[in-house]
Amino acid sequence: MSVYKNKQVLSWAFYDWANSAFATIVLAGFFPLFFKQFWSVQNTVTESTFQLGVGNALASLVIVMLAPLLGAIADAGSLKKRLLIVFSLLGISMTLGLYFVEQNSWLLAISFFVLASIGFSGSILFNDALLINVTEERNYDRVSAFGYAMGYLGGGILFAVNIAMVTKPEWFGFSSANDAVRFSFITVSIWWLVFSIPLWLFVHEDKTGEKYSARQTIYSAIAQLVNTFKKINELKTVVLFLLAYWLYIDGVDTIVRMAVDYGLAIGLDGSDLLLALLMTQFIGFPAALGFGYLGERIGAKTGIMLAIVVYLAVTIFAYRMKSVEEFYALAITIGLVQGGIQSLSRSLYARIIPKSQSAEFFGFYNMLGKFAAVLGPLMIGIIAAMTDDSRLAMFSVSILFISGGILLYFVDEKKTVQVAEDIDAQ
Repeated sequence: MSVYKNKQVLSWAFYDWANSAFATIVLAGFFPLFFKQFWSVQNTVTESTFQLGVGNALASLVIVMLAPLLGAIADAGSLKKRLLIVFSLLGISMTLGLYFVEQNSWLLAISFFVLASIGFSGSILFNDALLINVTEERNYDRVSAFGYAMGYLGGGILFAVNIAMVTKPEWFGFSSANDAVRFSFITVSIWWLVFSIPLWLFVHEDKTGEKYSARQTIYSAIAQLVNTFKKINELKTVVLFLLAYWLYIDGVDTIVRMAVDYGLAIGLDGSDLLLALLMTQFIGFPAALGFGYLGERIGAKTGIMLAIVVYLAVTIFAYRMKSVEEFYALAITIGLVQGGIQSLSRSLYARIIPKSQSAEFFGFYNMLGKFAAVLGPLMIGIIAAMTDDSRLAMFSVSILFISGGILLYFVDEKKTVQVAEDIDAQ
């Protein structure tokens, strides 16, 4: 428990608590639901699915293009925390902007959503990289899992309040459920801002010995990126892990982003889908903590493989799903493993990369994670539009879990840790 009481660890974990309000309420919950039923109501079900898939893909593509360079710049200038603040403020302000978007304005809604998603994803890059600054290597699994658990709890609490607002709008002084949904975007932006403050104040980033101008920092970052690519032969196992992560996290992110859209497409009621998402949040809190301890005992890699098998079973079952009770069962199952696969991936990666280049390497990590979020939603959107079959589109995600699991099997953690230590010693 002493690890969790550490001020830096707790402040760092509170950023997961803060930004998970966006991930849960906007990214997975209200935005896809409200987009289909309010902003894009004039379009068909498959057309709105395509628009949402393209919007998710575009936001992810921007991060794909920027992440490695941003990470290298953060390492060169010790700017991880400062850049986190910049991107989080972008996400917060654009989320607030969704409140002002009128009905049938699907293009404006997608534009705000894309910018908010860029802010969210960019800030996550630097938050992940700060893991090595807040705790020792032996605590990576536990602290990473603690962050995700805090995220599930924080996001779940605000989500519960917002669902109550939407279900009983008159209790909160709203004239309709639509007004309550729109106001929820304001609550997310306030929540995200307030609970980011502990990290801004109390997490300390290791500083480089030299101070650089902005131009020197960028030049140094580019030189470091070039140097990293030259050493890529020494880091083959890191590359193999990144490819595996790219594939299986594609499946995870796609399910998060498209689950509500899928439920609506097969005829389930929106309120039931939101309740299922809420269940996932509160189940995810203890489950993520449990996976942190599991990772310490059986190894992070084995824990990830276990989660991949569960996700594969979920996608197969989802193909034939017909009732809301089955959707609830899937939500519970996902809640048991979602935080685990995310947290153990982060801690395993932190262990196998050079600590002196953490932000740069987490730039590659987030780049591939977000590039996966380009392909997954886009794949679902295109297959749904071409075949008019949402079930087949969702079933295609199983390919990503199978291929990702096969590549992860060949990752040699011990060998890669030694190579990373050698690079740090140079």
